[in-house]
Amino acid sequence: MLSSLRSQLENALDVQEVVDVTSALVAIESHRDAPGRERACAERIAAFFSEWGMEPEFVPVMADRPNVYCTLRGSGGGYALMLNGHTDTVPAYEMEIPPFEPQVRDGLLYGRGTVDMKGQVACMMVAMRLLRDLQVPLKGDLIFTGVINEEDRSEGTEYLVRHGPHADRCVVGEPTGLEIMAGHRGLEWLEFEFIGKAAHGGTPHKGINAISKAARFIRRVEDKLMPELAKRVHPLIGPAVMNFGVIRGGTQPSSVADRCILQCDRRWVPMEKLDQVLGEYQAIIRELEAEDPTFKCTMTRMESNMATMDHMPMEIAVDDFLVTDLRGILTDLRGAEPPISAFGGWTDASLISNFAHIPTVVFGPGDLSVAHSRCEYIPVEELRIGTLAYALLAAAVCNRSS
Repeated sequence: MLSSLRSQLENALDVQEVVDVTSALVAIESHRDAPGRERACAERIAAFFSEWGMEPEFVPVMADRPNVYCTLRGSGGGYALMLNGHTDTVPAYEMEIPPFEPQVRDGLLYGRGTVDMKGQVACMMVAMRLLRDLQVPLKGDLIFTGVINEEDRSEGTEYLVRHGPHADRCVVGEPTGLEIMAGHRGLEWLEFEFIGKAAHGGTPHKGINAISKAARFIRRVEDKLMPELAKRVHPLIGPAVMNFGVIRGGTQPSSVADRCILQCDRRWVPMEKLDQVLGEYQAIIRELEAEDPTFKCTMTRMESNMATMDHMPMEIAVDDFLVTDLRGILTDLRGAEPPISAFGGWTDASLISNFAHIPTVVFGPGDLSVAHSRCEYIPVEELRIGTLAYALLAAAVCNRSS
């Protein structure tokens, strides 16, 4: 069936339509500094579905910031598949190209959000329309969910997890270069505040330097914790890692710093537990406090990292039918079996997998390394293959008997 359907889809698909849908979404600013945030982007997605004779749904999540859903109803008895993508982007920052004037050059579509991830959203939308237009029978429902605020605290997917719609399997369309990502690390952003005592720079012995205390903590973490993290290697996802990303302390060179802030990014793997992740830093703090009565440090989880749900690791069994079906489809489309690996960043797939309990893969066209970059783009040919892959996967999964 899939071989015959592939031929029909290839004949029906106009890749220029995928480019046009992507471009229309890219031209709409939907980042944290844009008026209305994702509202206009959600409205344009809904307008496309409506123009195609489909029935989109707005679901309010935050003030005037809705998720947008659309469903192809199955006849019954099959698995429901969710295609999930976020409608927000990061701001343009200092881009080297016009960020909101999408254009194609040498087979690449340029603009903010082309690869993260309005291109994948467009592929999902067009894939659904093709299946509807070709009247491909589906037993299970095929559900598109466009969610808000993934680039910040993922309130859109948290709302989806709590209120539905539910599905049996899910694909989150981040840029994977058309490879199958069957897992990724969990994410914690931690802030450490070191408290000292101010004094004049000419009499530093009368103060307590908070920057020095932070440096001592950093050295202890590097000497004691980081080597342990390197030993915790997941066979698919790789090792646990961390990074010191921000440090701020002091007021001027001639004063002893009485306060220092250190922020770190901790990526954890499935064999670790969140209590362990947090507890290891607390143990180092207690150790340094016991060695030095003037050492004072408080650790907090940064609120900007998440809304209410822990950003846990995500993984799906590589022999799950969602993975094997997708692998077979990509092998057929590209003439070579794709690797199964782990995604480099954190995604909403974690919330869908861990809290909605829906086995999920991360898969989509485009190169993650150009996401958020000054020159963001997505290959047009990958948009074509991505659209075909989403459509074929939906036909395979939704027609499995549940």
